[in-house]
Amino acid sequence: MALGKDYASQDCSIAGALEVVGERWTLLLLRDAFFGVRRYNDFLVHLGIPRAVLATRLQTLTAHGILEKRRYQESPPRDEYVLTARGLALWPTLRALGLWGRQHVTMIQRRVFRHAVCGTDQELGPYGECPACAVVVPVEDVEMLPGPGIDTDPADPISRILLRPRRLLDPVVTEPAPAGDRV
Repeated sequence: MALGKDYASQDCSIAGALEVVGERWTLLLLRDAFFGVRRYNDFLVHLGIPRAVLATRLQTLTAHGILEKRRYQESPPRDEYVLTARGLALWPTLRALGLWGRQHVTMIQRRVFRHAVCGTDQELGPYGECPACAVVVPVEDVEMLPGPGIDTDPADPISRILLRPRRLLDPVVTEPAPAGDRV
């Protein structure tokens, strides 16, 4: 029996979630959104994703309220994609999937996630808890640093920016803001 293209016959919340975020490019787009990538071209460059696939995935995530499209430039019109509250709620899932991949697939630690507020040098626990102050750390208070297995000389500009310690959700800036957008 051939595997269907959707999970319509499955009466299950996991199947419903997979309908929205279960495609591999979608999960990588979400990962990058947590890393601060917001602009179409930056997703394109960092992921090496086909343009048509990127456009479709961004439309799906926007339609499901996971990303919000925001205009950052009027002439020519340009938008960025920002995680909504619904999108932010996916952080524990992506964190768990990343840990599972590190422990059971790659065996390589490419990134370290720490609690920025308390300043600990210890990595967050498997549920996003800070080992120093024993709180589950909100995603906006997570600091990302390069891990020992990261490529320290990446080819694309987004990966080079992501080599620097930074808080999750802080926007990745690859081009100067247009004159009208400067504060």
